[in-house]
Amino acid sequence: QVQLVESGGGLVQPGGSLTLSCTVSGIIFAISPMSWYRRAPGKQRELVAIATQDSRINYADSVKGRFTISRDNAKKTVYLQMNNLKPEDTAVYYCHKDRIGLLPEYWGQGTQVTVSS
Repeated sequence: QVQLVESGGGLVQPGGSLTLSCTVSGIIFAISPMSWYRRAPGKQRELVAIATQDSRINYADSVKGRFTISRDNAKKTVYLQMNNLKPEDTAVYYCHKDRIGLLPEYWGQGTQVTVSS
């Protein structure tokens, strides 16, 4: 069974930092494009960052320069380092295994990040 389990969310003050982790099982992680999405209250889900199996990295403009996505294939884990957090970063963050060809996508259950003073 495929599982994507996020951790690391919590409450942080503006300007603070958090690191999210997503540990994956049931897929061949090393060839899987991984990404982080988020859904803020009242807003649509948006792509935050993506790290392909070829280590190609892309970020949403809203987080560029503040967030860093990385992956450890040996640990089957993808990370999202979030620095200089802003209240508008408050959202549920979801780990995502992207579609590749006809292979399906998978989602984690999400971890809450709240940025508030």
